[in-house]
Amino acid sequence: MRRTLFLFARADIPTVQAAVSTPVAAMLRRQLVGRLERNATDPPIDGDIGDWLTDLEDRVERGLRARKEATSAQLSADVPGLRTRIPPGAPSDRPQNITSALLTLMSAEGRIVRGVPAGAWTSRHHRWEPVEHWWPTGLPRPEKGESQRHLAWRWLARFGPAAVEDLQWWTGWNKSDVRRALNGVHIEEVDLHGQLGIALAGLADDHDHYAGAAPVATLLPALDPTPMGWKGRDWFLGIDRGQVFDSAGNIGPTLWWDGEIVGSWAIGPAGGIRMKLLADRGAAAEAAVDEAASVLHDRLEGAVVTPAIRTPLERSLANSQPSSGTVRSVEPLPFCDLGAS
Repeated sequence: MRRTLFLFARADIPTVQAAVSTPVAAMLRRQLVGRLERNATDPPIDGDIGDWLTDLEDRVERGLRARKEATSAQLSADVPGLRTRIPPGAPSDRPQNITSALLTLMSAEGRIVRGVPAGAWTSRHHRWEPVEHWWPTGLPRPEKGESQRHLAWRWLARFGPAAVEDLQWWTGWNKSDVRRALNGVHIEEVDLHGQLGIALAGLADDHDHYAGAAPVATLLPALDPTPMGWKGRDWFLGIDRGQVFDSAGNIGPTLWWDGEIVGSWAIGPAGGIRMKLLADRGAAAEAAVDEAASVLHDRLEGAVVTPAIRTPLERSLANSQPSSGTVRSVEPLPFCDLGAS
């Protein structure tokens, strides 16, 4: 799913694995083998590269089971083959070990699981776990076609009505896979403001009940699944897309009001939340955004989180002074030591 972090119940993982992750893993394997063939390695690989990778993966699995859980550095110490260097293939490339690429491949294949962070919850360094920690008899392997049909249905239930191109973009499937998946789902065509779209049959009109719901403000982080659920986003953008997207089309932190992106936010060096409303939606929107920021501020408990996708606006907010310009802020309270009182 666009290599973005989506949250699923454990019961859903086999479906996602069969429908999306296993095909992605096959592509990652082809890419890695091709890269090793083109760039060579240090030390050189003797014999068939595919066989060498398979043997290395088996050793990684055995080492991980022996440790119960391990960081990539610990696995590299236990399995020296992970320290195999891949020289750069172009002047802009940097040499790197095979560790990251191989562990990512094994995770996509459902052989290992990325676990909790190694350190604080904001850390991007994670421990790896054997898949048996989550599925004692191994990850179930349902049939691909049925899994894709079910995932298409689940996506339409959450992100529909939408364009067929949105589903294709989100899953990474080719057009044939999308057609086959939708053939097994009861859908109907709908009008999306002049563009042809699809919705689950019988549910196209159910969305009307949301029209009477009270508007809600919320702060979503970079790469949140909501704005990453569709390829086309103009229909929920109340501001210029360049304010919240980077040059590759990845979205940064966003402020939402009544189903529309109206600004961005960031966390300052001391843990305060800074926000900027770029679309004027009135006093009610401003008050609701302030309240939502206050709730998030309390949940974060002063943690400083740097998003993986940093847009120019997010950077400027993170580095701004709390009172500068039109920036709105929720700053942490000064520390008070109550002592024995």
